[in-house]
Amino acid sequence: MLMENHSFVKEKAVEEKIILLVEDNTDDVELTLRAFKKNNILNRVIIAKDGAEALDFLFGTGTYAGREWKDLPVVILLDLKLPKIDGLEVLKRIRQDNRTKLIPVVILTSSTEPKDVVNGYSMGANGYVRKPVEFSQFLEAMRNLGLFWLLWNEPPPPGK
Repeated sequence: MLMENHSFVKEKAVEEKIILLVEDNTDDVELTLRAFKKNNILNRVIIAKDGAEALDFLFGTGTYAGREWKDLPVVILLDLKLPKIDGLEVLKRIRQDNRTKLIPVVILTSSTEPKDVVNGYSMGANGYVRKPVEFSQFLEAMRNLGLFWLLWNEPPPPGK
């Protein structure tokens, strides 16, 4: 089941920007949430523990049947090696649907395989970030991701 964790919100923003974190490793989830908190990334984070849960959330199916379309994430942080449906298949399905095809997807993985980088970009990823091993480097990577995708990037208008 998806977990809505750590809505580090001091004040309710006019437009809430949701991050969808698709990650099956609980240590990596906690590390990412901790990095967001340390970097004052105060957005609502939806966590999907496998590819099927991510697709259910995005397309309003399964547990999320009836979810409002205004609740789409502003960015998806997607691991590649996931149970049930792998990250590249999730990316493929996101890009095939008009409702989700323009949502930025950043592959966030520990994979060092060149083919994973090529496949990710070939299938429409907007970025590919290898998870740094050291926490200080991971903090910096999350800070930069947050600044770019949540502050500087201009997303497409809803419904386009």
